[in-house]
Amino acid sequence: MKPEENYSLRGYNTFGMDVSARYFAKFTNEDTLDALARTKEWQESNPLILGGGSNLLFTKDVDKLVAYNQIKGIENRGGDDEYVYLHVGAGEVWHDFVMYCIANNYGGVENLSLIPGSVGAGPMQNIGAYGVELKDVFHELEAYHIEGRYFVKFRAHECHFGYRESVFKNKFRNQFVISRVTFKLRKQPKFNTTYGAIEKELEKMGVHELTVKAISDAVINIRRSKLPDPAKIGNAGSFFKNPVVSASQFEILKLKFPEIVSYPSGDDYKLAAGWLIENCGWKGFREGDAGVHKDQALVLVNYGGAKGKEIFDLSTRILSSVHEKFGVDLEREVNIY
Repeated sequence: MKPEENYSLRGYNTFGMDVSARYFAKFTNEDTLDALARTKEWQESNPLILGGGSNLLFTKDVDKLVAYNQIKGIENRGGDDEYVYLHVGAGEVWHDFVMYCIANNYGGVENLSLIPGSVGAGPMQNIGAYGVELKDVFHELEAYHIEGRYFVKFRAHECHFGYRESVFKNKFRNQFVISRVTFKLRKQPKFNTTYGAIEKELEKMGVHELTVKAISDAVINIRRSKLPDPAKIGNAGSFFKNPVVSASQFEILKLKFPEIVSYPSGDDYKLAAGWLIENCGWKGFREGDAGVHKDQALVLVNYGGAKGKEIFDLSTRILSSVHEKFGVDLEREVNIY
């Protein structure tokens, strides 16, 4: 397997950043992954593993191997009267996998419809939306150890899932390539419609009987009304995490800003980062081709010709202004390279 040289990554990241990789190669199964790991280009540098490129901001060229995960396939591994287990290639498009579940009336991922990216990226950051997180439907995954060149399985407790966090983003960062993920889904779905505007959207749609498809359709409608399509305008979805503050800090903020948007999170409170950013005056801001989306302040956008560093610098200015006004530290959700 011979990687290509000086390969454009413009079509491999949803921000549409026109950067290049010194080396580039695709792998489509475990054997081609292992073969790629034995090349000189892989062994000379810690490779960048690329999935859907939907949670990544390139600020420069990649001076090493970029390995593109294209391991596909959805296999029904059986189950029991209550659950079905689906074994899914990490290179599958996440939304395509969700649509497969909807078509088969498997419950659990309908609230996660239209999230961009690949299946393999899901457990890395424990993707979540509308009251559901990947950990709620996760069973186990298989991953390739980059240095040792062997495969290992991780069960849920070994992944240390948190809010947009997993062991693969901290302790084992850049040490494993996720190859396949097994999900545990319900044959008799249990519905979650209490978060966000789902119930209002279902009412607007005239839905009287809940189904996984109805909830999926509602989530898709909501996301399309609020979030820009990366195919039309470069973006990586939510650029910042919703910050979590203590109850005492929340009470102080609530006194000063009575309209602040929040959600209980155990003994703490999760604040809506979009509300914080919007109330610092950033919503709809544009400077050159870098900007903040006009409908959703959580989303930074590339109007066509922005450089990655311009997007990054804009995010830094937003972080500073939110801290200055609210005393709250935002954290970027998007990975910066």
